[in-house]
Amino acid sequence: MAKADDFTKYVSEMMQSFPMDTAAAQDAFKNQAAMGEKMSKVALEAAEKSAELSAKWTKETLAKISDVTSVKDEPTDYTKAVTDFASATAEMAAENMAAFAEIAKKVQSDTVELMLAAGKEVQEETTAAVKKATAEVTTAAKKATAK
Repeated sequence: MAKADDFTKYVSEMMQSFPMDTAAAQDAFKNQAAMGEKMSKVALEAAEKSAELSAKWTKETLAKISDVTSVKDEPTDYTKAVTDFASATAEMAAENMAAFAEIAKKVQSDTVELMLAAGKEVQEETTAAVKKATAEVTTAAKKATAK
């Protein structure tokens, strides 16, 4: 029977013949981790503000409903209490929805800011890499033509 070749040696030799810069991969990983950290910070801040707003809204609603559930002397007082509660609830809803919109707007602007900064960094890194590669190719071409 024919013996199967072990290609591990061949692949290893082939990979060694190609010079590889692992620093670029490490830098890309570090940059991605830093970007993830910044994006997480934006998301966590928004979640915290949203939770605080929700808790405040709930407390205010519970405080207003206590007026509705208390005993009244006249039947019309119940109607007035429910009407006042509905009016106050609608007002609170409008205020809180506007506050949620502000939180969302801040998240959006922070995210766009991060993306623009990341795009600028990528552009600068790409320009530097192209200049380096061009210089290396030019040097190699000069050496090749000099022989």
